Amino acid sequence: MSAPQRTGSAAVWRRIYALVLRHMYLLRSSGPRVLELMYWPTVQMVLWGFITLFLVKQSSWLAQASGVLISGVLLWDVLFRGQLGVSLVFMEEMWSRNLGHLFVSPLRPIELVAALLVMSLIRTLIGVGGAALIAIPLFHFSIFTLGLPLLAFFINLIVMGWAIGLLVSGIVLRYGLGAESMAWVAIFAVQPISGVYYPIEVLPSWLQAVAYALPASYVFEGMRAVLFEHVFRADLLLWAAALNVVYLAAGVAAFVAFFNIARTRGQLLQVGE
Repeated sequence: MSAPQRTGSAAVWRRIYALVLRHMYLLRSSGPRVLELMYWPTVQMVLWGFITLFLVKQSSWLAQASGVLISGVLLWDVLFRGQLGVSLVFMEEMWSRNLGHLFVSPLRPIELVAALLVMSLIRTLIGVGGAALIAIPLFHFSIFTLGLPLLAFFINLIVMGWAIGLLVSGIVLRYGLGAESMAWVAIFAVQPISGVYYPIEVLPSWLQAVAYALPASYVFEGMRAVLFEHVFRADLLLWAAALNVVYLAAGVAAFVAFFNIARTRGQLLQVGE
């Protein structure tokens, strides 16, 4: 194969497609993996759904916006699954000691990043989509009634999840599988200050400043504006989008930097150790 063929746009897309296809075959051949994608979103949705049903009967505040907690937990799971989709797919390659084989091929780090993001999107749609559909007959609530704002919320949350996932993947690549717990620790560290189930104003003033540096905070404030006030706050979504541009660029840069360090030190063939 000539150099132009290896580096042309068609070859780039073929390599990305091949890596995505590998993981799609992995999902198709493993029923437990598919069930696991839907399991945790569904468990959380059921738990918070029953909490919501109880609180709606006890609180006039919640009665004004039935389903606000279910919406919160489903949208939170977009962020969580987006991050975990990147981290776990990358660690699948490490667990199978496949990174060395991948990079013997013409695959470039940025193409690996693109494949990870595509797989994260697919896994998130399966997991959160399944839970959202189950909520309709079980609680007579459909998050799809949010309309077009739901798409804006989804995009901003999954992009933030990608940024965190790429950073976590880079750290695991650099420091080995002993750091794989970061995949769960990192995302839940931001949950209390993202305003998932309560307004940001509830937080202490010093934490509010931290919260407003997170795209997710603007998304969940925007969600409550839609549910309580029936108003789409475009300004909040623009702030979230602007921050996400910075976050995603930083995540990609961090992953590539960690990858280059690992390659220089010969760690790509030792990641399973």
